Amino acid sequence: MRLRGAVVLLLLNLMAWGEEWKFSFEQRTRYEGRWGINFGKDPEEQYALLRTRLGLAYTPVSWLKISAMAQDARAPGYATASASYRDPLDLQEAYVEINGAKKTGFAMLVGRQMVNYGEARLIGSPQWGNVARTWDQARASYKWTKWTAEGLLVSPVKVQTDGFNRIRLGDRIWGAYVTGREVWPKTQTDFYVLRHDKDQWRVNAYGFRWGGPLPRGFQFDMEGVLENGQVAAARQRAGAYYGGLSRGLTVGGRKVTVSGEYKYASGTENPADLSRYGTFDQFYPANHDKFGHEDLVGWRNIHNVRAVAVSPVAKRVSVTVMYDSYWLASERDALYNGSGNAVARSPLGTAGRHVGQEVDVFSTFQAGKRWSFGAGYGYFVVGEFVRKTTPGVSPQLVYFFYTFSL
Repeated sequence: MRLRGAVVLLLLNLMAWGEEWKFSFEQRTRYEGRWGINFGKDPEEQYALLRTRLGLAYTPVSWLKISAMAQDARAPGYATASASYRDPLDLQEAYVEINGAKKTGFAMLVGRQMVNYGEARLIGSPQWGNVARTWDQARASYKWTKWTAEGLLVSPVKVQTDGFNRIRLGDRIWGAYVTGREVWPKTQTDFYVLRHDKDQWRVNAYGFRWGGPLPRGFQFDMEGVLENGQVAAARQRAGAYYGGLSRGLTVGGRKVTVSGEYKYASGTENPADLSRYGTFDQFYPANHDKFGHEDLVGWRNIHNVRAVAVSPVAKRVSVTVMYDSYWLASERDALYNGSGNAVARSPLGTAGRHVGQEVDVFSTFQAGKRWSFGAGYGYFVVGEFVRKTTPGVSPQLVYFFYTFSL
């Protein structure tokens, strides 16, 4: 507490330097308990996650911004913590941006930065993770009144827990991303052509996203992606789709926002055929709020139906209930987790399609401008596929967190 007080006092003093300097500070602590990890394959864990960020941005003139952020992520007491949980003091962001604040005209950014495109279904920096993904990148764009066209080269930073994270561009995504604002009234439309190069992967993605209001208070959002390319010696042909509807209601005198959505991503129909590969490449998304908080399922070889209800039960307090059900797109392909890694597989396709169902309940509380608190619980009911290909234990997640920020 003394250290936090000293940091806060230092930041408040630095803020007096002038408007061209912007300082930020965030400290988040989360306690988690996980049971039935990987459906019973791995030992159960209970641990604390600590993340501290200190940022500094300098804008000497209106068209130039220089920014940097240090991050310290730790998992004390978690002996087997991977690089997704811990990364002691490292450089999370460091970039130079030109004309980034201008509404029209040319802009560019070079350096390391957390970034999200669209709803972060392909390229994102998930903040739930203790070590949020960041990217080494070069981006240049031109903005018109309603359109922005951007060329990008982004590479996910590989965390080195025993040293500083270095620039390694062997795993990279590059291409063009175009965004239209209110081309159709009150909607946003995205089009993109992206290429993912990694080891023996050469995957091209052609996608669109469209979202906005509908009559009678509804909101819609959809995204579709087609892929082709080469995965090792195999020809890759894959695709994915997302569609959702939401609406605000009044139930028992309380406001409730309800939404429903469907997601699909293709799988490989015959894994024994080494000349064809049909599993969708989800790139590097922010999946945590899209497939259940236990992060057991990703956007690969999957059908997913979801329902969500969000209600502000009191001032600054909201409660969310989420329900998900999952089926494999191809019975012979694997079940992939939120990171895109295979969890279980039935090579002969005899384990069925139904993966299972997940229910998540969580609440957040905003205590003034500086403090926020949250807690949640998730329970996964295993389906036929999981029962036949794993120990079949129903995973559970319990967590509590608080965040202090300036």
